[in-house]
Amino acid sequence: MEIGTAEPLEEPIEMKRRRASRSGGSSQSGNGGGGKDPGGDGGGGDDGPDSDDLSVTEPFRPGISRILAGFLLVVVLMTFGGLIAAYIVIATNNVAEWRPFALPIQVWISTALIITSSLTYHIAKTAVDNDSQLKAKKWFIVTTVIGAAFISSQILAWVELTARGLYMAGNPYAGFFFILTAVHAVHVIGGIAALGAILLRTWTPRASEMQLVRRRSLAQVVGWYWHFMGGLWIVLFVLLGFWK
Repeated sequence: MEIGTAEPLEEPIEMKRRRASRSGGSSQSGNGGGGKDPGGDGGGGDDGPDSDDLSVTEPFRPGISRILAGFLLVVVLMTFGGLIAAYIVIATNNVAEWRPFALPIQVWISTALIITSSLTYHIAKTAVDNDSQLKAKKWFIVTTVIGAAFISSQILAWVELTARGLYMAGNPYAGFFFILTAVHAVHVIGGIAALGAILLRTWTPRASEMQLVRRRSLAQVVGWYWHFMGGLWIVLFVLLGFWK
């Protein structure tokens, strides 16, 4: 009888314990799963507001983008430094195959275009710094168009040389001209892509102070690259046109 009376008592007690544990677990998961808390603020627990506050108040740090831009410029400088050094060595050896020629008019036009693009970019960058969105957008568009015109003038220069019968084979000077201008044109196309990215960012008025900081930082690093390409072209122009 003692065993028979103990078993019916243990089973309800165990069932009550299981029901209590289940109800407690479900209430905890309900409170922690993103429902409204007793205060009625509708937040998803403590993590939600904290993460939102971090996304809003965390300052933008442009140091990484500046480091990457500086590293890219060093790589470009080393690439062209090797090509220019090879050009100078061969030009000073006076080999019989070295036959310079007059630069086509398109090269002079390219020089004027890329100098102008540096000026227009500076105007756009100043407008970004002054938070003048419409002016910045207008001058970034102008700079992008001038950059595309520069690439077009380069293509016309190559067409002009091939029409003269000047190719890379048989004339090291012609070979260096095509290589140096082509490699530079590829890098300018990369700069035009970067201009497109900053143009998209400045297409509409800024929505926050953080957005303005990002625009200024992007305009700065893209400006480094664009002005570097302009200065590099001046070096190539002087080298190909006057150091033959």
